[in-house]
Amino acid sequence: MTEHSRIIEEMQETAEGLFAAGLIDKRRMREYEALYRAYKTPKYDGAKVKELRSRLNVSQAVLAVIINTSAATVRAWEAGTKNPGGPSCKLLEILDRKGLEALL
Repeated sequence: MTEHSRIIEEMQETAEGLFAAGLIDKRRMREYEALYRAYKTPKYDGAKVKELRSRLNVSQAVLAVIINTSAATVRAWEAGTKNPGGPSCKLLEILDRKGLEALL
């Protein structure tokens, strides 16, 4: 575990304890949870992108339009020459969990 990930994990545990003790409100707890979820967004490599695209039954060009990138970028991800960054990973995760309807 890296120093950064350890700090994020401890921040979440501390926030949960403070919330349970009534020392932070629900709104603040939701903010901590959103930060934690953003940090925990899974990373996607070429194989995962290709598997997701296949499962969604869309072409590289269609996936690119859905997540607002280029077809060349999706091709590069699937070829393993590039990896999706944070915002793209978040959109891929949403598609993975909720399907096409979530972003259309």
